[in-house]
Amino acid sequence: MISAVCTLFEGHYHYGVATLSNSLYTQGFRGTIYVGYRGSLPNWISNGKKEPVGNWKEAITIHPVEGIELVFLPLATTYSLTNYKPDLMLELWDGPAKEVDALFYFDPDIVVVDSWACFEQWVNCGVAVCEDINSPLQEFHPRRQGWRNYFKNYNIDLQFKNQIYVNGGFVGVIRKNIFFLKLWVKLQERMGDAIGGLDKSIFQNQMHNSSILKMEGFQFFDKSDQDALNATIEAYHGNVSYLGKDGMGFIPGEATMFHALGSSKPWQVNHFIRLFKGRIPRKEDVAYWEYTKSPILAHSKQEIRKKQMAIKISKFLGRFYKV
Repeated sequence: MISAVCTLFEGHYHYGVATLSNSLYTQGFRGTIYVGYRGSLPNWISNGKKEPVGNWKEAITIHPVEGIELVFLPLATTYSLTNYKPDLMLELWDGPAKEVDALFYFDPDIVVVDSWACFEQWVNCGVAVCEDINSPLQEFHPRRQGWRNYFKNYNIDLQFKNQIYVNGGFVGVIRKNIFFLKLWVKLQERMGDAIGGLDKSIFQNQMHNSSILKMEGFQFFDKSDQDALNATIEAYHGNVSYLGKDGMGFIPGEATMFHALGSSKPWQVNHFIRLFKGRIPRKEDVAYWEYTKSPILAHSKQEIRKKQMAIKISKFLGRFYKV
């Protein structure tokens, strides 16, 4: 199977792109990571080669180690990047990734901690998705009913599958299931009318600061792409393969990846300040700094040592200090 990975970033999220890529390589992924971006690029790709890739005339490619390449694709879209995931995947399959059998999207605040072979097995079971921390949602939860009522106005019928509400930070699709992505794009375009346009999302200026148009009553599109993804699952007639909350490390268990939710990303956290608030380092923080060293070095070696030491000290002192 030929697989490719894609992600999206702007601003300081480039640190996450580097560590996500390191974790993928460490876990056995070999191939191309397509990185859609907006804004400026970080210094760690300064030696990249500028060359046309598909419809992108200004793409930049780096080869940090044999067997893996990162292709940076400048985006002109006005969409919030979180709403651009299925569009990017379809553009890749229609262009530079046209020979790829399976395509995986990861948010740049994810670290992969399980073998890549697991992902390729998983995606062959159906569209690969992972349960969100806010799951489950019952069949007649107002959010689900809101999706049904809204999309019915566009002649799109949703059919309840199960109570799982999935996270929008990861999806894996094989080519024969490409219709899922087309359906996701369609539902997001219709959703745009309700949220004030697809340039709106839960994030503003790379922070959790929603710009989504408020509704009366329940806000059934307040997570934009994630809500549209879950509605797409109800509109889709093919197989969907779920991992539970343990899949992203939201509950104890054997994690497949760690997803750093919230506005404080692992590369931003001051662990001593958190300790004074009675909070020890998160599993996702530990995993992030474990994968920062190679093959891409986006942080200085000194910063990595300091962060890892701060994590060790905070975990030790956290045994005795509680707020």
